[in-house]
Amino acid sequence: MEKTIVKIDNLVKRYGDLIALDHFSLEIKEGEVFGLLGPNGSGKTTAINCLLSLLSFDKGSIKIFGREMTPVNYDIKKEIGVIMQNVAVFEELTVYENIDYFCGLYISDKAERKRCVEEAITFTGLEDFLKFRPKKLSGGLLRRLNIACGIAHKPKLIILDEPTVAVDPQSRNKILEGIIDLNKKGTTVIYTSHYMEEVEQICSHIAIIDKGKKIAEGTKDELKRMIKNTETINIEVLALTSDILAEISALPHVYNTEYDERRLIVYCSGGRHNLIRVLDLLQKKDIGFGRVWSELPTLNDVFLEVTGKALRDKED
Repeated sequence: MEKTIVKIDNLVKRYGDLIALDHFSLEIKEGEVFGLLGPNGSGKTTAINCLLSLLSFDKGSIKIFGREMTPVNYDIKKEIGVIMQNVAVFEELTVYENIDYFCGLYISDKAERKRCVEEAITFTGLEDFLKFRPKKLSGGLLRRLNIACGIAHKPKLIILDEPTVAVDPQSRNKILEGIIDLNKKGTTVIYTSHYMEEVEQICSHIAIIDKGKKIAEGTKDELKRMIKNTETINIEVLALTSDILAEISALPHVYNTEYDERRLIVYCSGGRHNLIRVLDLLQKKDIGFGRVWSELPTLNDVFLEVTGKALRDKED
């Protein structure tokens, strides 16, 4: 039976008349990479701050590792690593000194701490920058340092809030590969990002929050099955008459079509062999066509349909 690592039950958080979390519940199992998605102002950051006992809340309960989370429950807190969107390191310390300092908050034994610090350095690929101070690092290296400081004490639960914002592709890949590797070693991860391709790549389970409420949850495939659009067919075709367009629109599982005298777009909901049916109809009508491609729904399609909003570049 899967062990529950995080259990948020019926959480309510108000700021005056504003309800930031509206009876919000969440359950995260051991070994998951759990994606928490939402538009700006949805309540993600509030939920994370409540989870860490950085914020009080009006109603509900939070349990981590089966125990109630409180501001003074340090036994729980030492098993959590937090990497927030805003980099939090000491400018006056070197890369090595920063990692050693943050690791030392949790591990007092010098030999063990040294081993953990060296493993974090190797893990994040910072070996060549140990004597650098943060202001001398690129954005990507600074993010890696931030992660190294958050994971050096080997926490069982890691919270990563937008860890790849404004980093180069090489550093982004290094960070994502690192998260996957940590998870394979048994770490449970809570991950927020505005980059849907990252969430698709690494998250095993996903929840979407909007206006303080959880509005959808499941694996990426389960979420994609929740929306109307299951396939979008694109065909380059000239001189398509309104009669032919009407016949295409009447095909099984087609719920909408668009045509601009150069490209036909067919939106399908459910069914199989939708593309074959459309092409068969065009061939029977002796209508020539050029490039053909079919697109399956993405997490971004799910997000847009369930929230009616696009993700922005900045966190809420």
